[in-house]
Amino acid sequence: MANVNRQWVLAKRPHGNVSKANFEYREGRIPKPKDGQLLVRNLYLSFDPTQRGWMEDRPSYLPPVKIGEVMRASSVGEVVVSNHPDFAPGDKVMTGGGWQDYCVASPTGAPFGVNKLPAGVPLTMPLSVLGVTGLTAYWGMLDLGQPKAGDTVLVSGAAGATGSVAGQIARIKGCRVVGIAGGAEKCKWLKKDARFDAVIDYKSEDVDARIGKLCPKGVDVFFDNVGGDILEAALNHLAMRARVVLCGGISSYNATKPVPGPANLMNLVIMRARMEGFIVIDYMNRTHIAMPELLGWISSGDLVYQEDIQEGFKNIPATLTRLFTGKNIGKQLLKID
Repeated sequence: MANVNRQWVLAKRPHGNVSKANFEYREGRIPKPKDGQLLVRNLYLSFDPTQRGWMEDRPSYLPPVKIGEVMRASSVGEVVVSNHPDFAPGDKVMTGGGWQDYCVASPTGAPFGVNKLPAGVPLTMPLSVLGVTGLTAYWGMLDLGQPKAGDTVLVSGAAGATGSVAGQIARIKGCRVVGIAGGAEKCKWLKKDARFDAVIDYKSEDVDARIGKLCPKGVDVFFDNVGGDILEAALNHLAMRARVVLCGGISSYNATKPVPGPANLMNLVIMRARMEGFIVIDYMNRTHIAMPELLGWISSGDLVYQEDIQEGFKNIPATLTRLFTGKNIGKQLLKID
């Protein structure tokens, strides 16, 4: 292998929409692992809305990416050199390799560690339905949403990697599921393949009015990935003792000034409802519980998923922007050339 490590580093913090201008291409030397570490060649990268938050210089559940630092990202790769007894060259692993060809990883390193891929599992699956997005959907819906058979469940960002899985889990649990997504293609997939009971196209329909029509008895569980006006519309239609799960708020991630919150929060009081946010890293020690159930649903055909795989190292920054323009369908990934 050539002793060159291509990298994209954070060059400047975003103000408004994230773009290629926020990053700088560099070439460095391939690092050498120390005792207990691995040298991993990245094969696939994961793109997630939370990366936009990591670029900001503000307190969060993880420290911000520093200027000049390789952009943080989950990855699947192949072990090239192993100085750890539990791993061997050729092993396929999931770690936090970032936007570069090679990384040094430690099985106990924060925040991602290193996890060996189960035999026979497609390389991309641990970054999508079996990765952070699938686990987020699983624990957010089941632990916070607590769906019961017969409940009406509403999901925003429903065609996304997390929302689509969250809605299907609710369907599997016997709920009636309504999704909110943008565009005819995404809505068609949700109805036909993911088997949502109904779908609202926020690009062409009045979301508030459609929720009222499709959920005449109110919404028992709202799984929100969007925030903003969509959240406010959903809060207008809560059923008694509804559960609102705050998973994300992609509508405001690129905002340049504080976004007003919903004006109808008193509906939570009136309907004795609960609204709670969460971060999936709080559940990572329970992955062994979620993974077998997710795999079982996939094997039986009860759970389907989509992956949007871009290609080419030069396309890494542009691939991140797809998340905020609605271009991706399902989980956004990139295959490194």
